[in-house]
Amino acid sequence: MPQSLSKISTRAPKEMDKIQTKQALVSVLEELDELQNLLFAEGKHSLLVVIQGMDASGKDGAIKDVFGTLNPQGVSVTSFKTPTPHELGHDFLWRIHQHAPLKGTIQVFNRSHYEDVLITRVHKWIDDETAFKRMKAINSFEKLLLEHNQTQVLKFYLHVSKQEQQERLNERISDVTKQWKYNENDFKEAKLWDDYMNAYEDCFEQCNELPWTIVPSDQNWFKEYTIATTVRDTLKGLNMKYPGMKKE
Repeated sequence: MPQSLSKISTRAPKEMDKIQTKQALVSVLEELDELQNLLFAEGKHSLLVVIQGMDASGKDGAIKDVFGTLNPQGVSVTSFKTPTPHELGHDFLWRIHQHAPLKGTIQVFNRSHYEDVLITRVHKWIDDETAFKRMKAINSFEKLLLEHNQTQVLKFYLHVSKQEQQERLNERISDVTKQWKYNENDFKEAKLWDDYMNAYEDCFEQCNELPWTIVPSDQNWFKEYTIATTVRDTLKGLNMKYPGMKKE
């Protein structure tokens, strides 16, 4: 995986057609619906989807448009905000592990355990030594989920350009339908762009035992298609089967 995000395009490949891709997405989502049903029926595996990205990279939209058509009984979404005093009294992964998916289910993290080596590091709340120790702990945590609960872990970084981010943030001021999203702090965080890029690049290098998918996200249609097809291919790769009638 290239370590420099500046060398990775934030836009869809030129050969990708928007209309055709959106039509293909419909079929992919239909497949996901069946695969989710199979995942639940077999009850042997689970799926954890980690979605990371800068403010306005499209995390909420990706979750709604990719997972919104699935059975809500089998999908959970957790957003990790600033830790509470009680959570800070435990190790940094304590609050995360409680939301690991049950077998047969899909769990989506809107931001995740990676915030504890991103925003904390950018703002100097932890030093680099602590950050790299946490990255090792994250590798162990993700392997634990895979090896001891058959949890597939998919990690997506929504790669949006600095220009696109600014346009989307400004829309939260001018567009009445998006003003509820406005947060003055988002503009302050955007000024730390380079620091965040460096922190993310370290995550990709140090926490890649279970690989990341860098998703070009300036165009929502390509972002959604990339995430949906990756999830579909992962579930298909499990070679799941319906268990048949239960024995008395």
